[in-house]
Amino acid sequence: MYILKLYGDFTKQDWLKAIGIEDKDVPKSFILHGEWNHDENLSIWKQILATDTVLPKWNTVIGKYNNIQLGFANVFGSPIAATMTHQFASVGTDVFIQTGYFGGLSHIVKYGDILIVTAAEMKDGVSHWYLPNQDRIKSDEHLVNAAIEYCKKMKYNYVIGSVVSTSAMLIETSELIMEWAENQHVGVDMETATTLSIAKKFGKRAISLLNLSDHLIQGDTLYSYTTEREVIESETDVKIRDVALHLSELKISP
Repeated sequence: MYILKLYGDFTKQDWLKAIGIEDKDVPKSFILHGEWNHDENLSIWKQILATDTVLPKWNTVIGKYNNIQLGFANVFGSPIAATMTHQFASVGTDVFIQTGYFGGLSHIVKYGDILIVTAAEMKDGVSHWYLPNQDRIKSDEHLVNAAIEYCKKMKYNYVIGSVVSTSAMLIETSELIMEWAENQHVGVDMETATTLSIAKKFGKRAISLLNLSDHLIQGDTLYSYTTEREVIESETDVKIRDVALHLSELKISP
């Protein structure tokens, strides 16, 4: 009788073949960016990771940064974040850094702040498959502390707090926003719980660094953009990339 070997049974070698890389190409750290528009992000990261570049997937670039093997993937929503985190955790990547955007649920946060996520409520539809007995997942404490220290050093504005991750952004209502805010979440996003949960499942470290895109608690949406908000968001993206690159180089003991 022929026994099928499916994804959950894949070994490291199976995943290396599926991804299309060799063991030497496996990144030490991996940055995932949650955004719809992938072309601009890939262009930026191809310039950052211009040494020994490998392009194994349509949304992925791997290369050297300060002599460290680093990966980047543009993801949008929990399924794509899960696909990338699962595969690279399986082949040996140690650190996962989720970046992207969040809707504001608290008046403590303002445009231009970096949200250093301490934990995520798992309403994304994917993370519970990896950690079925949990409804909340924490960022790695060492990475959180390192991010705080670096933001202080660089004088970047930041806040710390939790998010709720959902895979259905367009069903958000004022009632849901108020419920999540009452649960003390600073923001809502689409990928953090997924990335943190899968990293935890594989015994890896992970953190999320997010940029305020729409201040929901104040009535702002993605469709009420202003030029000022766009400029601030772009400037904050640059700072978040800097923090992510700093964290990707750290040597943290187990």
